[in-house]
Amino acid sequence: MWRHLIPVPRSLLMPPRLRGAVCSRQQSTRRTASPDTISALKDLLGVRLSTSRSVLDQHGTDESYHDVTPPDAVAFVESTEEVAEVIKICAATRTPVIPFGAGTSIEGHISAVAGGVSLNADLRATGLMFPVDPGANATIGGMVATNASGTTTVKYGNMKTNVLSLTAVMADGRIIKTGSKTRKSSAGYDLTRLLIGAEGTLAVVELRLSGVPEAEKAMICSFDKMKDAIDTCTTVMQMGIPVARMEMMDENVVDAVNRYSNLDNPLRPLLIIEHHGSVGELEQQSRVVQEIARDFGAMDIEVASTAEDRKRLWSGRHSVWHAVLSQVPGSRGFSADVAVPFSKLTGAVVETQQDLKNSGLFGTIVGHVGDGNFHVLIPFTDDNKEHLGRMKAFSHRLVKRALACGGTCTGEHGIGIGKMDYLPMEHGEAVDFMYTIKKALDPLDIMNPGKIFYANTHSN
Repeated sequence: MWRHLIPVPRSLLMPPRLRGAVCSRQQSTRRTASPDTISALKDLLGVRLSTSRSVLDQHGTDESYHDVTPPDAVAFVESTEEVAEVIKICAATRTPVIPFGAGTSIEGHISAVAGGVSLNADLRATGLMFPVDPGANATIGGMVATNASGTTTVKYGNMKTNVLSLTAVMADGRIIKTGSKTRKSSAGYDLTRLLIGAEGTLAVVELRLSGVPEAEKAMICSFDKMKDAIDTCTTVMQMGIPVARMEMMDENVVDAVNRYSNLDNPLRPLLIIEHHGSVGELEQQSRVVQEIARDFGAMDIEVASTAEDRKRLWSGRHSVWHAVLSQVPGSRGFSADVAVPFSKLTGAVVETQQDLKNSGLFGTIVGHVGDGNFHVLIPFTDDNKEHLGRMKAFSHRLVKRALACGGTCTGEHGIGIGKMDYLPMEHGEAVDFMYTIKKALDPLDIMNPGKIFYANTHSN
């Protein structure tokens, strides 16, 4: 597909009234913001520095089950230069700075600064689109911070593929520009890819946009067994058949979204597949995939070609988070996030499904199986400590299973504070070199401290 490379105007990502929020938060080391720091920030920002209890509580809460502490102050910044001045003030007093986007982190890292418009809605008239789709509403900053992927990664790649350059504010307040608008460059170290996924970068990004496809076609296939659905996925991918999206939902997810969105999908494991391209390409690709699905026992196949039919078909997948939580009133959501090689995907999913059942936990399995990534979503309430214990034990076994397959402990959600124990299990002594980079770029440890690495990290 023809790809156009243009910079996203800064105004798209930073609305004039509120372009981002930067929090200076208490850490376990009790590095609170001093009165002098608060005073200096107040002089810089005026009423846009808040110490209101309601604002602090709002910016000290995310979607995770991890314990969080409200910040000492919240700075609402309106430009890259203001971010730099805030960082300089905080660096002088070693005050921690926590980038904050929409507060939807589920690994406790509370994401990076982001914009506030629907990017693809704004681009629609240009014939271009930004193709990374995490499957729910997300901010650009948070997606950069965690190297997000999603439903279309199988065709268009993740954020590292689609971010061309960054304007980043470093730990000493300096503003740097990384990358360029070209497809490739051999000039120096690739700092853009280093900063993407760093879970704390303050940046304005330039994105790779793709042409809107000539035609799109989606299908939903139901299977009697989860194994058959995953075997269909791996066969399609191993045969190299182009797909734009390939998503899996187990029967518990299907039941939840049917109730929540008033749908009538068969109560069986489902595979949703979408193709982008020319009309002729789609007909051939769709026909071959349907044959493969039937070879693996697909019981029902519904094809959607119109925009309205595709929207209805995908509506259940995009409502999964809220649909599952609605099954347990008053609950919050825990989402495990692992990825494994295609050769191990079927076994990993089937074993995880059995482990979930053996644990006596109500949970659902859903995933971007087109790139080997799947999630287990479990509703929980804070007052049920026994349930929380079983949930954490299940998550630990899931990560160990993924690592034993040669996979990763996190396909897209990041490390945050929730998976710090697993980073050395996955990368061994390489973690020492990662931490060396962190200390070189942030020697005072003020940029989102206490995330990804433990203090004084060593590979043991």
